Amino acid sequence: MSFDAPLWLWLLPLALLPLRSAPGPALASTAFSTLPRDRLSGLLLAGLRAAAVLALAALVVGIAGPYRPEVPVERVGSGAEIVLVLDRSRSMDQSFAGARPAAAVTGTGPEALAYYSTLRAAEAQQSKGSVARELLSAFARQRPADRFGMVVFSTLPMKVLDFTQKPEVIQAAINAGNIGRGLSETNIGLALQEALGIFEGRPYSGSRIVLLVSDGGDKLDDEAKRRIHELTQRLRVSLYWIYIRSPRSPGLLQSPTAADGDAAPEVQLHRTFESLAVPYRAYEADTSEALQRAIADVDRLENLPIHYTETLPRRDLSGAAYATALVSVLLLLTANLLELRRWA
Repeated sequence: MSFDAPLWLWLLPLALLPLRSAPGPALASTAFSTLPRDRLSGLLLAGLRAAAVLALAALVVGIAGPYRPEVPVERVGSGAEIVLVLDRSRSMDQSFAGARPAAAVTGTGPEALAYYSTLRAAEAQQSKGSVARELLSAFARQRPADRFGMVVFSTLPMKVLDFTQKPEVIQAAINAGNIGRGLSETNIGLALQEALGIFEGRPYSGSRIVLLVSDGGDKLDDEAKRRIHELTQRLRVSLYWIYIRSPRSPGLLQSPTAADGDAAPEVQLHRTFESLAVPYRAYEADTSEALQRAIADVDRLENLPIHYTETLPRRDLSGAAYATALVSVLLLLTANLLELRRWA
């Protein structure tokens, strides 16, 4: 326990004054001299004096401002340490029109066609960035035992969240990516190196994941490949990519026989990740089922016991001291009201 104003504690000896005070004069009666000593009355007097001491001491302690400092506490749970890497390039501000299956309407009749047209129109008003934030929010909500960090990137990466397990902080960091417009350049290599660097200096305590959410690819140079491979191997990190597919994109698994120079940038990046010999999985987030598969895979593969340290915030204890003083004063007041001062 610590105090905001510890000098007030010098007044604590004054709390002993009720122990030296004499009881009030007894009611005049000759019959009292013939009565034996009343042990219960002596205990009652001692209890009332103790209440007076406690009231004064609690009042002085409350004025001194007691508090419990923040305390690091080691906890053990099950889950993973996940760094979310969100693309904030200008292409993520463009509309998203991925095909999402409708659960309410099936078939090919006029009603279904009208429903799908309405659904496509609604999705076209959403940017790929907003869809990405929805996916990340849903992902974080479904894994409350995990600890999340976050990096956003376009030309350069920026760490916006260190590891935390607080849901409101995680959701606020994800939603903060909605501010402003992105830049035209994308550097996924630097972003991944920044995300992997968050694990540097941390003791290995469970599953580690870098979750990339992006709508496009990037050509990694040899130095970036070497650095990402070295970090993922040394820090024991798995790489997941949720690819926000654009309407005209061939997807990550299209043209498997095309040469790297002829393939789309996202296909080239996908092949690069596969060639790094690191734990890697990719998902195309053009349907809600793709997100569910990603979450299910992470739940199955990345749900080992995890040790982490949580810092408990400072706790003010002055309220408890004032409450103790109030209860003691009320007890003394009740005893005073019940005291018999004269014979009827």
